[in-house]
This record gives sequence, structure tokens and C-alpha cells, in this order.
Amino acid sequence: MRDELLYMMQHEFPLTPRPFATIAEKIGSNEAEVIDEVRRLKEEGIIRQTSAIFDTKRLGYDSSLVAFKVSPERIETAADVINAHPGVSHNYLRNHDFNIWFTLAVPPDSRLGLLGTVETLKRLSGAEDSIVLPTLKMFKISVKLDTTGKQSKKEKVARRNYKPIKMRARHYAAVRELQKDIPVVTEPFAEAIERLNMSYDEFFAIAEEFKEAGVMRRFATILNHRRAGFTANAMSVWNVPEEKAEELGRQIAEFRAVSHCYLRPSYPNWPYNLFAMVHATSQEACDEVIEEIAKETGLTEYGKLYSTREFKKRRLVYFDPAFDEWEKLHTHD
Repeated sequence: MRDELLYMMQHEFPLTPRPFATIAEKIGSNEAEVIDEVRRLKEEGIIRQTSAIFDTKRLGYDSSLVAFKVSPERIETAADVINAHPGVSHNYLRNHDFNIWFTLAVPPDSRLGLLGTVETLKRLSGAEDSIVLPTLKMFKISVKLDTTGKQSKKEKVARRNYKPIKMRARHYAAVRELQKDIPVVTEPFAEAIERLNMSYDEFFAIAEEFKEAGVMRRFATILNHRRAGFTANAMSVWNVPEEKAEELGRQIAEFRAVSHCYLRPSYPNWPYNLFAMVHATSQEACDEVIEEIAKETGLTEYGKLYSTREFKKRRLVYFDPAFDEWEKLHTHD
């Protein structure tokens, strides 16, 4: 039951008043057993969180992958400085001269803006050099680990058309609730709808509206990769000719082991413009996927950056006053 349960919860967690009953019905179990199993998986640290996964840009945030080159003796200090920013959701040490890699987001009303924030973090951390790598084109973002071992090597990545949405106060209030990790109880959304003074129907209708507009990618469970058995992840980086970027990006995105695939800018000190995150049960398995990608695409100039340490990994908290507090602390009017 465990593997099927994890696979299903990663793909689409049911937005119903009693979601664990819905899951139980699909996997041939009962609600109480599913709740007990999910509690165990959380206690073991295999499940990190079950919540909405929002599209940062569609909520008005500016974001980017950023890499710093930091001298070995300053790594701990630099990681602490970077982690203290509320817009940093992921921060890793990787095996490269550019050794600290993090994702950074700043809200629509940021006074510093994205580049100003990067410069401030660079100064505070003592980084020697930096590269800012915003997304130019997204081919895939979908962290769904194959816990069953039964899935094919490739998967089709659907292109979607989104409906426009006009965000009102009730939408922002719903974002604040949907982004929270749900309690593992019979009715996990009961407290949220009580706080919002909404019915279940209205709450789930807003969530559906978010999905149709692309504001919410999905509501799902995020796993701790290593504890779920996926002990290796490689950020594969590829030097792709501009005229072939679209075709090759879509081709690489079809590999199931690839969770993220983006086109990003390249620089004189960084020639790689296509990024594909590969997750596997071992470094050898990651290497095999990357070699297979190279063989299929014919690409010869590429690199593999393995994370050697995780400094920070958490979901971004949107519309958090901590952003304004950080800027007030580090700017002088």
C-alpha cells in the first residue's frame, strides 16, 4: 500500500472534504488505515508536506535560480546569510566552482527587486562571483518520484492553456490557507474553511479556479527524496544551440527521471543554457539517465552538478510579512 499511496499523493491529492477516504477507495483500503500510514510516513520524514504548489510568477513574484562562488572557509556563513532570506526555498552546495545554488523569489512590492536582492546577498555572504539564471522557457516542472518502480522511462508532458483570473481579497486569503501543510485528520480542510468563513464548495471552487489559471500547479504531497529512496539528484546542464532549444528541451523533459527542465541564459563564465534536474536511487543511476539523454539528443557539451549538501528546502510562503522585514533590515532609506 505504501508505494501506491505515495505515488498517488504526489500526483494529485483529492480536494474533497474527506480526501483520505477518497484515496482509500482508489487503493482498496479504508480511511483509518490510510490516515495511520500517512502519519507514519510523516513521522519517518518521508513525507515533507501536503499543500498547494503555486506558480511563483503567476502570483506576481520575480524569481530566479542563482549561483554564488564562495571560498571554502566562508561556505557556512554564506549559507546562513542566504537561508535567512524568506524568498529562498532551496539552497544546495554543489560540486563546482560556483558552489552555492539557490532559488530566490521576491514579492511584487519588493523595493530591492530581484537583482538588488541578489547583490545584497552577494555582499552580505562575501561571495566572489555570481550568476543569475532566470527561467526563459519552462519545459517541465513536476517532482513526482516513481515510488512503485513500475512506470515507463518516458512520459508525455502536456501543454496547457490557462484561463485568465482576477485575483481578489478572497483569492489571496485562500492562497494563505492552501499553502499550509494539511493536518493528517479525517477532514484536513475543516479549519481552513472555518478561518476563511467559506463553505467547502466555495473553497474547492477557488482551488479549481487557481488550477485553470495556472496559479496553482497542483495540490499534492512533496516527499523527502533521500528518505523515499531517491538518494541522488544531479543538476544536468547542457550547452544547446538556440535554434534547437525548444525541440531538445521538450525531448529531455519527457524523461520521467527529469523533474525540472528549463531554458536559462548563458554567460561567458557559464556556457550552459538548458537545465534538467535528474532524480534517481543512486549516482550511478543518475549518470545513466544523463548519458542516455546525451546519446538521444546528440549533445556533447554538458555538465553534472551533484548536490553534496542541502542547506535549505521548504515551500515558499507567499504574502509573508517576513519579506518586508528582511528588506527593512538590509536597506537604508
